[in-house]
Amino acid sequence: MKQILAFSLAFLVTNLTVDAQDKKQKDQAAIKEMCGCYEVTFNFTETFSFSEDSLYKPSKTKVDKGLEWAQLVVDEDDKISIQHLLQVGRLDQPHIVKHWRQDWLFENKDFYMYNGDNEWLFEEKTDKDVEGQWTQKVYQVDDSPRYEGSATWVHVDGKSYWENTTTAPLPRREYTKRSDYNVTLRGNRHEITDYGWLHDQDNAKVIREKGKEDVVLANEKGYNTYVKVDDSRCQAAQDWWKANFDKWATVRAKWDEVYGRDKDLVLEEKVDNKVLYKHLFDEEMTAEKDIDTTIESFVKKIK
Repeated sequence: MKQILAFSLAFLVTNLTVDAQDKKQKDQAAIKEMCGCYEVTFNFTETFSFSEDSLYKPSKTKVDKGLEWAQLVVDEDDKISIQHLLQVGRLDQPHIVKHWRQDWLFENKDFYMYNGDNEWLFEEKTDKDVEGQWTQKVYQVDDSPRYEGSATWVHVDGKSYWENTTTAPLPRREYTKRSDYNVTLRGNRHEITDYGWLHDQDNAKVIREKGKEDVVLANEKGYNTYVKVDDSRCQAAQDWWKANFDKWATVRAKWDEVYGRDKDLVLEEKVDNKVLYKHLFDEEMTAEKDIDTTIESFVKKIK
């Protein structure tokens, strides 16, 4: 009887291990489906306002289109990194804009959670908190932090999707125009589709003040579609990435060192009257020492 029970237990453990590995491979495949060349449509509209100000004006509905190359940068068992590049301008002489980056980490426990006013609070979760989950870490165009959250990829009824709600800074389309809120509560859904993939968002515009409860100023809907096209259409972006790979690898390495300090992080808005990306986008900014010094100048020291 004991031998039968031991055999049954070993069989069960083996099956669970195989199933977990199969699930992880499905997750990895879904994440990497977001790589390639896409015609992208960005749609955002403010849906509900909760302001008590009778003169409150909602943000205008925004619709933008573009061609975007999503470059696989890291492909490891527990980490997948994808760099996005916008290809804009004339077809015969396109201009490349380094866009956002998304890193996917399996069962990651270290988080930088946005707290408003250019501050990210370091949090460490338990093994149980993140079991079987993937963290999506999203970075600004200069590889500084933006937002991150952890959840389980779901594969059911022919669908593959990942959902999470987390705090984030104001989006670029808002922060130069709005100062009446300071945190975006982002409801993110990434779904692989027959045409490419979908980034579906249900966001809240939040006023956060120390010692007070958060106040929701308004809600917003985002619906961004990534329609897959032939990779050859993004050849200019691919060439740009090859030419600039070393520089941005140096930038990422410096930021990894900063994140590895595992402390709350506060960043300066500007140094020498320029935001960080304008420093790093300078074509003369290539030396490791200059990159390190520049990034460090934006990191406020926290006692």
